Amino acid sequence: MTELWESRSQADVATEKLKAFAQPQRLMVLSLLLSRGEQSVSAIDEATGIGQPALSQQLGELRKSGMVSTRRQAKQVYYSLADDATELCVRSIEAVFGSGDPALIAPGSGVAGDRAKSMKGAAAFARVFGV
Repeated sequence: MTELWESRSQADVATEKLKAFAQPQRLMVLSLLLSRGEQSVSAIDEATGIGQPALSQQLGELRKSGMVSTRRQAKQVYYSLADDATELCVRSIEAVFGSGDPALIAPGSGVAGDRAKSMKGAAAFARVFGV
């Protein structure tokens, strides 16, 4: 795997992905989907209080960035986190800025979870991701 400092194009891709996280309403939606799993648009609206027009716009941005996937059932559209990488990113943000629980980074086992067990907040994020 090429490290970001070795590839401008990979750094550009990472920057674009990070921009998608850098909006409070989108981050709220991603956090909700991490916490509760697949949700309908109306359930997301009710849980976050974002409001339909803004929520529709933010869900569109999340779809465009590839961070959420959708499933249609009759007239309802359901959203979920798109992949493990998105889940890991949201867990990491939660660990650093949410509850501060580094165990959220990789629950159960794995290198990230093992490294993070004894660390808190930004230190956990930096250590796990080599920052």
